[in-house]
Amino acid sequence: MRIGIDLGGTKIEIAVLGSTGAIIHRARVPTPAGDYAATLAAIIRLINDAEQLHGRAQGIGIGTPGSISRRTGCVKNSNSVCLNGRHLRADLQDLLGRELRITNDANCFALSEATDGAAAGSAIVFGVILGTGVGGGLVVNGQLLDGPNGITGEWGHNPLILDAQRTLGAPRPCYCGRVGCVETVLSGPAMAADHALASAAQTQTALTAEQIAQRAQAGERSCIQTLERYAQNLAQALAVVINIVDPDVIVLGGGISNIESLYELVPAYWAKWVFSDQVQTVLVRNQHGDSSGVRGAAWLSA
Repeated sequence: MRIGIDLGGTKIEIAVLGSTGAIIHRARVPTPAGDYAATLAAIIRLINDAEQLHGRAQGIGIGTPGSISRRTGCVKNSNSVCLNGRHLRADLQDLLGRELRITNDANCFALSEATDGAAAGSAIVFGVILGTGVGGGLVVNGQLLDGPNGITGEWGHNPLILDAQRTLGAPRPCYCGRVGCVETVLSGPAMAADHALASAAQTQTALTAEQIAQRAQAGERSCIQTLERYAQNLAQALAVVINIVDPDVIVLGGGISNIESLYELVPAYWAKWVFSDQVQTVLVRNQHGDSSGVRGAAWLSA
């Protein structure tokens, strides 16, 4: 039995995996906003409740926004800012009285999909989160790569150089302090902002990424054009990953992954930037959906 915890900005979720990898227990509670001590208490309570029902876990893993600094051991780069600068792993281990594993939530997503999800059995898997933010994780031969800086897969904070036909407005500032990061172009809010800028003269109604996708499917031209720009930008950003890592499979997760047209458009575009005479990399939708993060956290202890 393994326990996974998905520590999100709005909810904390626990899942217990049985010997076959099936989820045998699941629960969630709201994340105490901005309260670090209460967040620790909520995690411990979820673990204790699960173990009272199912027995002591073989291992416990936690997925969290941001990553653990190799220099300080503290959380860094988390958009749940109350975690930054905190010894999250050490504090939880002190409260539990045993060791646990912790990594970035996008790493957990990648590990879940590479272990028994959409990319199971593939040698090199790059997992991509496209939602409110942009993240990624890399699994090679079943092993999650974390790197000496704890940032393997953080493609969302590379710069994305756009040509004139795909540039609407000036490069946008990113929360990380840089300008023009992949995240500022490929997140859900970035798609919505791009569409609003392109269609400002036609409508005053702000659309979400989900609404843009729905209207594009219904044939609305401006939304189709927004998705085409987005697909080309995603193709360029993923081509950089392919050129460096050469993955067998790229798995998309997050809300944007539900846009069906991307799985045809992006591979059609990325050959322009990939340094090869053919591209064998496959782009697929995740298998486990919202469960991938918490399942991947559980697999951390495997």
